[in-house]
This record gives sequence, C-alpha cells and structure tokens, in this order.
Amino acid sequence: MAVPLIAAREIVKSYGHVEALRGADFTLRPGEVVALIGDNGAGKSTLAKILSGVERPDEGTIEIDGEPVAFGSVEEARSAGIETVYQDLALCADLSPAANFFLGRERLKPGLLGLLGVLDNAAMRRAAQEACERLGVRLASQTTPVSALSGGQRQGVAVARAVTWARRAVFMDEPTAALGVVQTRLVLDLIRSVRDSGVSVVLISHNMQDVKAVSDRVEVLRLGRRVARFDTANVSMEELVGAMTGALGAQEDGGPGVPGQDGERGRGA
Repeated sequence: MAVPLIAAREIVKSYGHVEALRGADFTLRPGEVVALIGDNGAGKSTLAKILSGVERPDEGTIEIDGEPVAFGSVEEARSAGIETVYQDLALCADLSPAANFFLGRERLKPGLLGLLGVLDNAAMRRAAQEACERLGVRLASQTTPVSALSGGQRQGVAVARAVTWARRAVFMDEPTAALGVVQTRLVLDLIRSVRDSGVSVVLISHNMQDVKAVSDRVEVLRLGRRVARFDTANVSMEELVGAMTGALGAQEDGGPGVPGQDGERGRGA
C-alpha cells in the first residue's frame, strides 16, 4: 500500500470536561475523495480543524507523507499543502473573487512600483479567472463583489481558491449545505474536478447522497472515534447510517457488522 498522504492516529481533544475526540484515527491517500461522516457531536469538525491547523490535539500523532508533523497554526498546514473550505466559506463579501483569491497573498507589480507596494490587480484577475475556468466555475466578471454572486458561485470561488494554493489536500466542510439541486450538482462536479487535478479531498457531510455520489471511501466517526471504514462502491445508505448510529454493530473496539476497507468486516478504529 502507498504511504498515506495524511495519517492521524489516536487523536485526543477535550474542551474542558467535553471529550470531542477520544483516540480518533483517520487516513487520506493520494488522489482520492474521502468522506468523513458521523452524527452531530461525533468529532468530525474537530478532527478536520486539527488536521488543517486550526486546533492542536491534546494527544496523538499526525503524519504527512509518512513524516510526523505538529501544526501550530493554519499557516503551517497551508505550508504543507493543506487548504480548507469552511462551511461559512470565509469570503469577504465586499471584495471581488480575484481579491478573495489573493487575500493575504497579494501580487505586486514588477519593478519599482512593486517596491512601492502597488498591487498587480490585472495579473491577479487573470490568475483567478484561469483557476475558475480550470475547475468549470463560471463567473461573468472577476471584479463583481462576492456578495452579488449566487450561492453556488460563491462556493465555487472558495473551492477554486483552496485548490489554487493546495498541493496535497483540501478539506470541505458541508460544501452543499443550503444549496439548491442545480447548485449542489455543480459543487459535486467541482469536487470531482479537484480530485482529477491531483489534489485529494476530504468531504465532511451529513448528506449521504452527496457522499455516495463523489467519495471513493468513507470513514465514520462516532463518539470521538473512528468506528468503521468503507469503500463507497460497496456500501449502502443503510449501512452508512447504521455505522454512524451504532445500529449495525460497528463497535468502537471492532465488533461484527458492516464491511470495512480492504474487505474486512466491522473494522474499528
């Protein structure tokens, strides 16, 4: 087996007396879409925040390409090639798509003007437009404020921005939440395009139809631990829901139940 792109083992995270993660594991391999699912409070968002540098674990280890890492900030995770599309998208509504693309990474004009701090707005607009076109994100203009875009277009801008800077992986937290049918289909197509571009994707979602539509594998969290893993093509909706709730016997210590990764049955954390 190839060395995992990201491997997290025995991750523990508490907030006061609340145990968000109780020895959680997670694996992401190159060139795949992995869905991270679980009921409310299972620890999905906490684990994603730890793997993207937003939070630090209390215990456990993280490896990138087989090498141990300890992210102290979002910037350190970004330096490792990991970007995140947050549920609120983290876009500045009054700025254009191009300005959002390069926020904090602005390009300066060459020569003396650059030394004086003059931005190369034309170059940033061209680069942002090219990135959007590569992923099939259709925008009428790179100068229109983000607030004037549709929900699907805003999601597209956030995803295209993340992919522009990601070298290894993109985490997407509920990317189709509050979107209509047409916009959801566009976002799912966008996720496929991201994978096809060579960037792995972690999809955090409650929508099992989305999970089945675009993921290659599914990892299930329950009560702060990974309790099951599946190849998406070989698992049913009922089995996914059963693993999330514990109804099918996928126990935290690896009891009998649903098929797991590599043909195993009821593989636990």
